[in-house]
Amino acid sequence: MTTDEALDRLLRGIRACARCAGALPYGPRPVVQAGRTARLCIIGQAPGRKVHDTGIPWNDRSGVRLRDWLGITAEQFYDPATVAIIPMGFCYPGKAPSGDNPPRPECAPLWHDRLLAELPRVGLTLLIGHYAQGRYLGGRRKATMGDTIRSWRDYLPQGYLPLPHPSPRNTPWLAKNPWFETELVPEVRAALRSFSL
Repeated sequence: MTTDEALDRLLRGIRACARCAGALPYGPRPVVQAGRTARLCIIGQAPGRKVHDTGIPWNDRSGVRLRDWLGITAEQFYDPATVAIIPMGFCYPGKAPSGDNPPRPECAPLWHDRLLAELPRVGLTLLIGHYAQGRYLGGRRKATMGDTIRSWRDYLPQGYLPLPHPSPRNTPWLAKNPWFETELVPEVRAALRSFSL
């Protein structure tokens, strides 16, 4: 089996996964994007309802804001040869009293290590939100997510860049932290240009 065939087989396995089907109010529909030549990896939380309905990752207002932060087009963003998109939970977890439920805990332990092993060219991994930051930064996180993001230089040597979730729900945080868009967003764009994105 070639390396491309191994990744294709793994992606088929993820997309067919029904491990936690009984806990998903709208049933399983795993959403993932990856190619062996991807230079950027985006690890977010879990698909929202619109993404569940369309099967297209970040196909909502959060995705529009994220692509704006990155300074890349939708065509670039949705090219699996360039960008891998791996949520902490691959399926829509349903609605909570405020926002959506947390990502299902089964997904990352079951699939992430195997999938990331098939992406040898990734040079930068964006950790969007506290679930991704918790798994990949662990005890190296700061006291708050804002402090973690403000300390982004500490994580770059390991290839990680923590970001807030681009959800409209985070607009108040962005308003209180203008340094994010004036200082960090240009650094993110410059890093991606270095990968020829």
